[in-house]
Amino acid sequence: MTDAPTSVDFHFDVMCPYAYQTSLWIREVRRLTGLEITWRFFSLEEINRVEGKKHPWEREWSYGWSMMRIGALLRRTSMDDVDAWYAIAAKALHVDGRKPHEPAVARHLLSEIGLDPGLVDEAIADPTTGDEVLADHQRVVDASGYGVPTLFFPDGQCLFGPVLIDPPMGDAAVRLWDAVVAWTEFPHLYELQRPKTPDDLGRIVETFRPYVEARDWVSINRGEVIDLGPR
Repeated sequence: MTDAPTSVDFHFDVMCPYAYQTSLWIREVRRLTGLEITWRFFSLEEINRVEGKKHPWEREWSYGWSMMRIGALLRRTSMDDVDAWYAIAAKALHVDGRKPHEPAVARHLLSEIGLDPGLVDEAIADPTTGDEVLADHQRVVDASGYGVPTLFFPDGQCLFGPVLIDPPMGDAAVRLWDAVVAWTEFPHLYELQRPKTPDDLGRIVETFRPYVEARDWVSINRGEVIDLGPR
């Protein structure tokens, strides 16, 4: 079996409920194994943009894009800071049903983790934060990626997923990590997918309920609208 890497790049968009669930799992792997996580970005707004609509960087404020620009500014100083920002902003959206994509809420969340709320305005005033988000996004696109979570391994291999709603903890988290790493031993193993039953879809709806109620956008999955209930 392939030796487990000691580091991984985790591409996310705060908007994505699946990426949030996977981030809980990878954080647990880090806690138990010492894995080093580099947080990087990917824009669902851009990848799912309808032709003729503005790119997210052409808007004064774009939901996921602007949250990641805040993360880009924080990352310049400390990976720990962007780690904390992603954790609190994603929990706010996907668990608490708050709106971290609103500037006032984003400022308040920064203050909750002991950071200057003025960093929101600083990140948006600095166009190079958008450049950093775009560069991370393009890295995934260049690897033929289309969504998050996307993992990049030290040897350059890229995997989408794992996609789940009940992130394992403890020894189970490490077993899943070992299974994911095992995929990298087989570079031409492209897909292994479990069909979603009606019961699965019901569980997904309930897990994502806070996100559905807090979002101000339509969810897209590889070009298909996902209706998870009323907004």
